[in-house]
Order: sequence, then structure tokens, then C-alpha cells
Amino acid sequence: MNFHLHKDAAMKGYGKGGKVTMDFLSRIGKILWLDFWLGLATLTLFAPVTVSAFVDSTGNLAFSLSKVWAWIMLKVTGVRPGIRGREKIRKGQSYIIIANHQSHFDPLALVTTLRIQFRWIAKKELLKVPLFGHALYASRNIFVDRSDKKKSITSIHEGMNRLPAGVSILFFAEGTRSPDGKIQEFKKGGFVTAIERGLPILPVTINGSRKVLPKGSTVFYPGPIEVVVGDPIEGGNYTADTVGELVKKTRDTIISNFNPDYPEK
Repeated sequence: MNFHLHKDAAMKGYGKGGKVTMDFLSRIGKILWLDFWLGLATLTLFAPVTVSAFVDSTGNLAFSLSKVWAWIMLKVTGVRPGIRGREKIRKGQSYIIIANHQSHFDPLALVTTLRIQFRWIAKKELLKVPLFGHALYASRNIFVDRSDKKKSITSIHEGMNRLPAGVSILFFAEGTRSPDGKIQEFKKGGFVTAIERGLPILPVTINGSRKVLPKGSTVFYPGPIEVVVGDPIEGGNYTADTVGELVKKTRDTIISNFNPDYPEK
């Protein structure tokens, strides 16, 4: 009797230990898999994207090629982006795109679902990367000094002047990925730009990306990501004195389409 009790206990302990080992190996495997494809896709497309940035001064060709990189990374990780409300985007219209930010997979989902030309707000340190930095600049992305608010605003103005007609600019208004999955307060930079330029804001909500790759994690989980396009908001209808109202309206719109439980089981 005692022998069987000890045997059962040992088997249970082995089962738990085996599960822990398998979970650990699975995590390591996912990290290695992601790193492999990240390196391969980057090396494969680096030269074409760099050359296209020099050949096409608008940066449109380089941006289009970046979609291939994003598509590859989504396919090899089993992440499936979808979109609702794309019909609200007017062809040829430049927007200030305002989106929430939950994961490193957000840019991949946006690039592959919005189907419009847009540029990123990037940190200025990327300009120091040989060739790559110049390619990003030639592609008309906008670089800012995050440690200096005034310089950042100036850089945004200069970058907007370099944008081709019909190209939009994307701001993650929270400034960084949400640490807890909730939508944080919005910074005003993108909204001030919309008012000064008289451009409409395109509110975009991203659902599910935190479950795919949460902030602070290096392990991805295959699954769907939903991009929801809200009704455009005319930035020209607001002034510097009412920018707070514009921020609130945009944030409320994004929150109204936000589903922290997506995908619901």
C-alpha cells in the first residue's frame, strides 16, 4: 500500500517537472525562432529597402517594401492581423494617425492592414546607424530628440515639410507601450501638429497585441490582432486653446473601440 502511494506521488512530481521542462524548452524555442527570422528577414530586405530609399526620394517604395518584412514576421509567428473600419480612410488624404500602443507587434499590424502610406516618429539615435539611418531619413521618417520637448516639436515641423502629398504620420500618443494593458494618458504632440497643419486625425485602436507579445516579454504567442479605424476628427476645427478637447475626443474614440479581452474565448 505504501509502495503504491509513494509511486503515485513520484509520478505526479515527475509530471509537474516534465511540464515545467517542456514549458521552458517551448519558450526558448520561440525566442530562437523569432530571432532567426528577425535576422533573416532584416538581412534579406536591408539592401532593397536601402537602395529604394535612395532611388525613390518620396520614401514610398521603401515603405512598401517594409510591408514585406512585416508580413514575413507575422506569418512565421502565427500572428493574424485584421481590420474593421478601413472604409473610413479617404484615399489620398494625409492624416495624423493616433493609435494606442500595447506591443512590438503593433507596427506590423498597422503596416499590413491600413494600406496607406505613412511615416513613423522615430528616436534620433537611429540616424547614427550607418546606411540604415540615412535610408530611414531618405524614406522621410521623422526623427525627434525625446529628451528635449522644444527640439522634438521643431523636428516634427521639419519632418512634416518633407512629407510627400497624401502621406500620413503615425503617433503612438501614449509615448510608449502600455505596461498594464490599459490605455494611458495621451501626449499632445500629434494633436498640436494636426491643429497647426489643419489635418484630420485618424483614431486607430489596436486590440489583442498585448496577448501576442506583452511589454517586457521576449516570448510571442500566436493569435489574432484587431485594428479598428474610428471616424476621422477634423483637427482644423480646434485651436491651441482647445487642444485638450481634441485629445479627449480622440482618446474617447479609441477607448470606445478598445477590447482588453480580445480575442474573447
